[in-house]
Amino acid sequence: MLGRLARWLRLLGFDTLYYPLIKDSLLLKIAMEEKRTLLTRDTRLVKVRGVGDFLLLKENDTFGQLRKVVAMYDLIPDIKKLSGTRLLSRCSLCNSVLDDVPREQAKAHVPEYVYLVSENFRHCPKCGKFYWRGTHQELLEKKLREIIYN
Repeated sequence: MLGRLARWLRLLGFDTLYYPLIKDSLLLKIAMEEKRTLLTRDTRLVKVRGVGDFLLLKENDTFGQLRKVVAMYDLIPDIKKLSGTRLLSRCSLCNSVLDDVPREQAKAHVPEYVYLVSENFRHCPKCGKFYWRGTHQELLEKKLREIIYN
């Protein structure tokens, strides 16, 4: 129910697990064992005894949810640091920490134009996805500023 929120938190560089088809009991077990904060919209789930640290989100839209999480946990205290090392440091699909890779290693995996105009590439060691700085990062930063500060 919070898959889009999980993806945005990963784009911000936060370690975010998301299991769309997990049983509540296993979800709670993982959260407690790994000392994670449970983000949920499930009012029934937060009533479970010993649920631990949680945030019940009432917002329906992804950006409202993101705004609430960022504000609640003071995740981005200074928007100027948004471009820092944390942004885009995790795979948006699987949550793995991205590795910086030599340009040549990315050549066969990215569009030719991207290879010609980009100097730095990152790679997900788990799912194999490649990332690079492009206009999408600038648009992401602009959208995040709108979401968080408007």
